[in-house]
This record gives sequence, C-alpha cells and structure tokens, in this order.
Amino acid sequence: MIAQTTQVDDLRLVALPSAVSCAEMFVRFTLAEWSLRPLIGEATRIVRHLVDASVVNGPTHRSPRFLTVRLRLHGDVLVLEVDDDLPGEPPELDGARINAVTLPGGRRNMWTELALPSGMSAAAVPLPQRARNRTPAPPPVHFQYTVPDYPVDEPSVPLMDADSQILQRVLYGLNRGNQS
Repeated sequence: MIAQTTQVDDLRLVALPSAVSCAEMFVRFTLAEWSLRPLIGEATRIVRHLVDASVVNGPTHRSPRFLTVRLRLHGDVLVLEVDDDLPGEPPELDGARINAVTLPGGRRNMWTELALPSGMSAAAVPLPQRARNRTPAPPPVHFQYTVPDYPVDEPSVPLMDADSQILQRVLYGLNRGNQS
C-alpha cells in the first residue's frame, strides 16, 4: 500500500525576522488543531531553525523574498517543509535529519519527518471539520412602524384639502412599505 498525503496546511511568509515567530505560531496552531500536541515542541524547534536560517542567510539588498512553511500528514509521519530561494545545503540541527532538494526555478525545498505517536497513522489523525460558513447569518429583523393617531384640535393655521390628502398618501405609503 502506498502512503498518500492525508492533510496539508501551508503558510507563505515574507523572509523577514518576523517570519520566525509567525512560522512557530502556525506550527503550534496547526498541530493543536490536528490533535498532535505531543509533536508541537520538536516541530516548532525544527521549523524555527529552518526559517531563521533562511531569513538570516538570505540577501538583504534585493526586493523581499518569500518562503513557504508546509506541514503534511503522510503515512505514519508528519513532514515539515520549508521552501525558499536559497541555494545550497540545509542548515544542520542536532537530533534532526534535514534533507533538501533544488526545485525548478532555483527554489529549495528542505524537509524532515517526525514519526506520529505510536499506533497512529495519518488516516487516524482527527482532522478539524470546517464548514463553508462557520457562523450562521442572523435572521432578518423586521421593523413595524405605525403612525400614531393624534387627536387634532383646531389647527392655528388651516390646512388646505389638497395638502391633507397628499400627507395621508405619503403616510399610508410609508406605513404600508414597513409592513411588508
């Protein structure tokens, strides 16, 4: 049986010093969402190291560069990947075997694998269920406005009959429009 990728989540970042903490938060959030909390410590250590090396070793005189942090569940491992545009070997890190390959266009893909907790495979990881619309829209609110019926004493200025009819039509139309 060929192990297939079950879940992928990635984040594209500008290669600036702030990318290191953004990548770390991304890893923590994603692994917590995937219920893989035991892997958070080691995964954040590795991703932090890879992103920091990419940011520090990159040229500073050019326009901003981008890098991508990707997490994949594959078979019985969690694959941590960082794509950047730097040539060469990946940075070494004690306790982690980091691999790299040069992709078309001069991009480099660095990755390492962490074993999932014993007895767990990618297919057994409880993934979050996301709906298209997380919060239902509130029901429409209908307002009903009624014109109070005031007793009219004898006005100080007599209204003309035409003005009174126009005013009643306007009020009737407004009241009718609010009832529908």
